[in-house]
Amino acid sequence: MNDNDSGVNRAVFHEYPDILDIRQTSVLLGVSTKTVYKIIACGSLPAIKVGREFRIPKTNLMRYIKMLEGY
Repeated sequence: MNDNDSGVNRAVFHEYPDILDIRQTSVLLGVSTKTVYKIIACGSLPAIKVGREFRIPKTNLMRYIKMLEGY
């Protein structure tokens, strides 16, 4: 990821709250909600369970994306 990509990512993430739900996470990753649940279940994306639902801190999602990119 170059500096320009980083700025674009910050702009995209800026529009979302600090704590994301499954649907928002799936939109940002471009995958289905079922895939997000699988990523959480395998431990690759740390999430917080609130009642019966998961919440994903935006910082965790950004780390996950960087890990995928090899950074």
